[in-house]
Amino acid sequence: MSESLPLKPRLVGITAAALMLLVDQAHKLWMLNVFDMPNRQPVRVAPFLDLVMAWNKGVSYSLLEADSDLGRYGLLALTLGATALLAWWMWRATHVVTGLGLGLIVGGAIGNGIDRAAYGAVADFFHFHVGTFSWYVFNLADVGIVAGVALLLYESIFMAEKTPGA
Repeated sequence: MSESLPLKPRLVGITAAALMLLVDQAHKLWMLNVFDMPNRQPVRVAPFLDLVMAWNKGVSYSLLEADSDLGRYGLLALTLGATALLAWWMWRATHVVTGLGLGLIVGGAIGNGIDRAAYGAVADFFHFHVGTFSWYVFNLADVGIVAGVALLLYESIFMAEKTPGA
């Protein structure tokens, strides 16, 4: 009789982080060097989605835009610090969903950090829009980060253990 071993949250998180980082960086390298996105933009994929080339020198929605090397390295240090804390939390996770969510966030954050170190800005490509409404431009690392946060929220709302007397 074969017994399956339970998934370890730490292993799930590390695997998710590695896969997210690999997919993100492979996609960015392909878009920049093979597809040549900087010279082909915009590319209409659907009536609501274009591929474009946008260099984000800040964080989400271009907040805290860093135009100087000091600002860039400050954002990189902030990213490394936050990623280290999230990785520590992932290492101590006791639930698989926590490990998976944190792994996606860590992998995405490292992917965007690599961009910031290598290019001075984060490479973004996906632009959703409907009529005059335009969503910000993002990349696969951002998708991983948002999916990871969604998993953590889902877990905290729907999977939280009930405390006695609550």
